[in-house]
Amino acid sequence: MSAETPDWNNVQSHIRKDLDISPQSLHTDITTLSENIAVDLPIYPDLIVEENDAIYFIGIKSKATVDIIAKLNLLRDFCLKNTFPKEIQLVIAAKSFPEREKLLMDQLDITMVKLPWSIKLTTEKHSKPSNHRITSAKSWKIVSRLLKEKKTSIRQLAILEDISYGWAHKTIQALIQQNIVKKENNRVSISNVDKLLNGIAWERPLNKLKRCEIQIPFSESMDAAREITRAFSMQHNIPVGFTSYTAAALYTGYGVRNDAVYLYLNDEHIDYFKELFESSSANSIKAIIYRPDREVFQNTLEKEGIRIVSASRTLLDLAGMGYSAMDITKAMVAKYDLL
Repeated sequence: MSAETPDWNNVQSHIRKDLDISPQSLHTDITTLSENIAVDLPIYPDLIVEENDAIYFIGIKSKATVDIIAKLNLLRDFCLKNTFPKEIQLVIAAKSFPEREKLLMDQLDITMVKLPWSIKLTTEKHSKPSNHRITSAKSWKIVSRLLKEKKTSIRQLAILEDISYGWAHKTIQALIQQNIVKKENNRVSISNVDKLLNGIAWERPLNKLKRCEIQIPFSESMDAAREITRAFSMQHNIPVGFTSYTAAALYTGYGVRNDAVYLYLNDEHIDYFKELFESSSANSIKAIIYRPDREVFQNTLEKEGIRIVSASRTLLDLAGMGYSAMDITKAMVAKYDLL
């Protein structure tokens, strides 16, 4: 689809403010949407945002056109036929809305968001979203290794992570096309960390892996994580791995978040966790449990008596939390080469 891709930070901020959407609302991966509606047509929105029970399909243009109106409306029809689980809100953000298009948007219940003239929009061609995901297990090894090495060759990245050169090259090329990585002679480096982190939040939102939230009888998150680690190690080392804020605080020394712990458990061990730790006490914090989407327990390590996932996995999960965890994510990126 032909879309006008903006300076995402400015445009997203303006759209969220106009629609009264929280900065912590969830970006949805466009590739995941294409899999859900199972239709091979170029009708993808430029931006997808979820908040509570609503999902916003947003088209972004210099001028609203019948073409973008029709495509968004068709997308909504396909989703509704597939029993889509959320209320669908269509939005067009543009600098200009001709009278005919405004009338058509009113009839189809499409919200208008007027963009300031000063926001820069550049035209890019978009076809079906790329099948090459930078957050897949193999691709993320290449990306995280590049963050650690800072500047190196594609061949060296492939050797260090035991990934085929072809896959490493494809991953780096995808990042170059998105202006996230730059290549000078035979060496590559990340040129736009913010854009990389935003891309991860879009492609692999951590919230998609959340299995449940359980109240546990602790007032300090690190005490809770330490006791949970101890309890699970006593049962033939049932696999557990703390991630997100819990792990990042240990890796970076960044401020500890005491209202929750964040951990991976296999589904078959959740009932055992509840048996040991679930509480209705007023003096409690949350345990937010995620389901692994790939191997996470093999490379765990213990710090201060707490079993945490690898630095690579922690960074991936933090970035997947989007704006809400941006400060600690950047703190981790800043010292990632030392971890």
